[in-house]
Amino acid sequence: MISRRHSTIRLLVLALAWPAVSAAQEPQLDLPRARLSAGMHQIDAQVARTPAQRQIGLMHRKEMPQHEGMLFVFEQAAVQCFWMKNTLIPLTAAFVADDGTIVNLADMQPLSEASHCSERPVRYVLEMNQGWFERRRLSAGFKLGGEVFKAR
Repeated sequence: MISRRHSTIRLLVLALAWPAVSAAQEPQLDLPRARLSAGMHQIDAQVARTPAQRQIGLMHRKEMPQHEGMLFVFEQAAVQCFWMKNTLIPLTAAFVADDGTIVNLADMQPLSEASHCSERPVRYVLEMNQGWFERRRLSAGFKLGGEVFKAR
């Protein structure tokens, strides 16, 4: 049996945690942005640099404009693996080398926990709406442009 005092403390803890739980269900829309190019195509990419930003990524979004994406930036090159837990829209992940060259692409299905990994160590992953790269005939070996790739 729980005493009234413990019950009150438990309710207080739940009440204080509620805003954090609610906020976690909202898409992050206020990240810094970077302009990238894929030949003549321009990309307006939100940039996820911190572990918390990368963890949330594009979760909970119901849609994303076709010219937008999210660029995940890691501190060190490593084999990067992504999944789609809590992600509602189909995406393609481009695993990108330091110089902007696409190493490999992976189509990812909404709400899937299947892991999609880079074929070799990379520092960047660019997520776009699924089919964006294919419709523009962009594949592994294509070089993306942008200041972020020149900074290294």
